[in-house]
Amino acid sequence: QVQLVESGGGLVQPGESLILSCAASGSIFRIDAMIWYRQTPGKQRELVARISSGGRTNYADSVKGRFTISRDNVKNTVYLQMNNLKPEDTAVYYCNVDGLTSWYSAFDSWGQGTQITVPS
Repeated sequence: QVQLVESGGGLVQPGESLILSCAASGSIFRIDAMIWYRQTPGKQRELVARISSGGRTNYADSVKGRFTISRDNVKNTVYLQMNNLKPEDTAVYYCNVDGLTSWYSAFDSWGQGTQITVPS
């Protein structure tokens, strides 16, 4: 079992910054990709940013230049630094982590989701 705990959401004004974190715990042997998604009511979950085990990053076009994903492999934590937030960034943000457990079985875990609201 691998659990993810997210923190850092809230209400922010346009142009402000926020950082999300997502900590993985449990019987972890290896973490591979760490990903942030977001979802608004009535829409599909959207990939926001992804970081591989080697540190390669990918971003949605809508957040490039404003968001930065990073990871701490010692703490098994992924971060999402969000700058210059816009009302269209309002969503529930989820982290997703995959890898191998201590029993060498694959896992693919999701965080509980954290709401970010940027009023217009």
